[in-house]
Amino acid sequence: MGKSLYIAEKPSVAREFASALRVRGRNDDGFIESDDAIITWCLGHLVSMSYPDKYDPALKRWTLETLPFIPDVYKYEVISSSKKQYSVVKKLLNRTDVDTVYVCTDSGREGEYIYRLVEQMAGVKTKDRRRVWIDSQTEEEILKGIREAKPLSAYDNLADSAYLRAKEDYLMGINFSRLLTIRYANQLGACMGGRTPISVGRVMTCVLGMVVRREREIRDFVPTPFYRVAALIAHPERVIDAEWKAVEGSEYFESPLLYKENGFAKKEDAEEMVRKLRESGEPAVLLKKSDREEKKNAPLLYNLAELQNDCSRLFKISPDETLKIAQELYEKKLTTYPRTDARVLSSAVAKEIGKNISGLQGLDFAGGFAKEILANGSYKNIAKTRYVNDSQITDHYAIVPTGQTGAARSLSPRSAAVYELIVRRFLSIFYPPAVYRKLNLEFTIGREHFFASMRALKEEGWLAVARRPKKGAGEEDSDGPGDDLSDASVDGSSEDGEGAAADIDLIGRLASIKKGESFPVNAFELRESQTSPPKRYTSGSMILAMENAGKLIEDPDLREQIKGSGIGTSATRAEILKKLVNNEYLALSKKTQVITPTLMGEVIFDIVRNSIPSLLNPELTASWEKGLSYVAEGSIGTEEYLEKLTAYIRKRFDVLEQYGGRINVRALYDASRQFYPEKKQKLSQAKRGNGRSGGRPKSGKASGGKPAEDRAE
Repeated sequence: MGKSLYIAEKPSVAREFASALRVRGRNDDGFIESDDAIITWCLGHLVSMSYPDKYDPALKRWTLETLPFIPDVYKYEVISSSKKQYSVVKKLLNRTDVDTVYVCTDSGREGEYIYRLVEQMAGVKTKDRRRVWIDSQTEEEILKGIREAKPLSAYDNLADSAYLRAKEDYLMGINFSRLLTIRYANQLGACMGGRTPISVGRVMTCVLGMVVRREREIRDFVPTPFYRVAALIAHPERVIDAEWKAVEGSEYFESPLLYKENGFAKKEDAEEMVRKLRESGEPAVLLKKSDREEKKNAPLLYNLAELQNDCSRLFKISPDETLKIAQELYEKKLTTYPRTDARVLSSAVAKEIGKNISGLQGLDFAGGFAKEILANGSYKNIAKTRYVNDSQITDHYAIVPTGQTGAARSLSPRSAAVYELIVRRFLSIFYPPAVYRKLNLEFTIGREHFFASMRALKEEGWLAVARRPKKGAGEEDSDGPGDDLSDASVDGSSEDGEGAAADIDLIGRLASIKKGESFPVNAFELRESQTSPPKRYTSGSMILAMENAGKLIEDPDLREQIKGSGIGTSATRAEILKKLVNNEYLALSKKTQVITPTLMGEVIFDIVRNSIPSLLNPELTASWEKGLSYVAEGSIGTEEYLEKLTAYIRKRFDVLEQYGGRINVRALYDASRQFYPEKKQKLSQAKRGNGRSGGRPKSGKASGGKPAEDRAE
C-alpha cells in the first residue's frame, strides 16, 4: 500500500496537520515523513506567471509596437526564492510510493491556484488527488476535512476562475501599465522629479478613482446654511425640546422658502415664522403620541471586511494588519478561516455550535456569558434565525471562535483585543434583542407642527455581552463594538444602570400626556445648521466600500445583476490598499486611518480618466468579479470569459490608436498641485529618488511586469 502525501500552504499549517495525523516521523529538509504519510508545504506561491521577456527577449524593452501583449499559451516559472522548496514538493509528488495526494492549501480560490500551479509544473498525472476543505485548524476539523475530502476534480471550476483571475490581472497590469508608462512617464517625471513608471490594475485603479473622486467632492463642496425652529414646551416633569417640520396643514407646507421640510433657506424667513409664533401666544397642544417598545437584534457575525472596518475604527489599525492578526488567530486555532465574505453560519455548523460556546467558558471576559447561554439553551434554536443561512455562504461561513482557547494567553494586547471583538460578536447572537422604550410626541402650535422623540434602553439583551470596556487592550480610542452601540439615550446619559432606569422612568411620566392636552411654550429658538461634505474614506470604510461596490452602480438592472459582487476579494482588498499606499498614490494616516490621494495619485487618476476611463469604474471591476464567480459556479466557460477579456483589452488599444489619446500631463499636474503643500511634494520626490534617467523600467517590474494586484496569500 502506498503513502499519502499532504501538501499545506505554509510550514505552520503543515505542523498542525502533522500533529492531527500523529505524524512523528523524521523531519527532513522541507517535509515530514512517517511509515504511511508524508507532509510537506508550499511557501505561499512557489510558481508564478512569467514576464513577457520569457516569451521573447525583445519584449524586455517596453515599446508601443509590442502592445497589446496577449499570449496564446501562458508561461509559468518557479519563483527563484522558492526553488528549493518547489524541488522538494515536485520530487514528493512524483515519488512512486505516493499514491494519494491530499491538497491542504487554504480553502479558497487562491489556495487552489497555489497548488494547481505546482501540480502543473511538476507534471503530476496518475495520482489520486483529493481536496481537503476546512474552516478552522482544530484537530477535529482537520481530521474531518481529510475524511470528507472530495476528488480534486470537484474543484476544477474554482481552479479555472483562479487561473482567469491571474490572467486578467496580468494582462491588464502589463498592457495598460506599459502603455501609460511609455506615453506619459517622461511627462509625469518632469513634473514629479525623476522618471515615474505608471502602475495600473483592474482593482487598484478603481480604488484610486473612488478616493480621488471623494476628495474632489469634499474640495468642491460649498456648505449651505439652513435654519431650524424649535419650541421649548413647559411640562411639569421637564422642558420638552420639540423641532418644527412643515407637514401638510402648515403655512409653509411645500413652500419655496424652505431648504428642506425642517428648515428655511434664509434666516430672515425663519425669524419671521418665530415672530408670528411668539405674537400668537398659542400653547402647544398634543396632537399625536406613540409610546412603544423597539427591539434591536444583535448584528450579523463578522466577515473579514466588517472585522477590518471595526478594527480600523476602534483600534486605528490598517486592514492589512487586521488580516495578519486574523490569520494569526486562525493558525493558533482560536478562530475560523478569516478570508470569508459570509456573515452567517452554515446549518451544519449550527448543529454543533454548542461545542464552540462550551470552550469559551474559561475566558475571563466571556466565560459568564458562555455559561449563561449553555444553561438557558438559547443556542439550540439558532438554526431558525437569520444568523444561519446556507444560501449566503460560498466558500466559508463567518469568522467565529472555535472554542479552543489555549493560545489566547500568548496573544499580544492588540491581537487579544481583536480576538475579544470576535468572541463578543459571536456570543451576542445567542442573546435576546435589546429593548428600548421610545416615545414620539407631535404638538401643534397654531397651524405649525413640532415633534419630539425620546428613547431609553429598557432591557440590555445582547448589548450586555457585546459592549466592551472603553479602553481595551491595545486600543487607542474605542467607542464600543461597532455602530450598533451608537444610540443616544434620552438626555445623553449612559445606557447603563441607573442612567437608563432614570430615563425609562422619565419617559413613563411624559407618556401620561393625553391627546388634546396643552402646555405653555417657554421660548422659541432659531438654530442654524449647514450641510456637511461627504466624509473621507478610512481604511476600514474603504474595505467595506470595495465589498459593496456594486451599490455604486447607477444602472438599476446592472446593479441587480451583479448584486453581492464587490471589487477585489476578502483575501486581496487589504493588499491592494497597501500597494496604493506603497506606490505613493494614496496616503494613509496611521493615527486616524483616513485615506487621501497624493498629488501623484491625482495626476495618474486624470491620466487614466483621459485615456482608459473604464478602469476607474466600479461597474467594470465588479462585473469582472461577478464573471469570475460565474466561472467558479460553472455557468460560464473559461474560453468565453477569456475572449471577453482579450476583446476588452484590444478595444481599448484600438480606441487610443484611433483618437490619439495624447494628454498634457503638465496641465493635469498644475491643476492639482495647488492642493498639496510643497514640503510634502519634495518629501515624496526624495523617497523616490531621481528615478531612472532613461530606457524602460527593468523587466517591467516597476509597473506591470506581474499582475498589478499581487495576492496577499
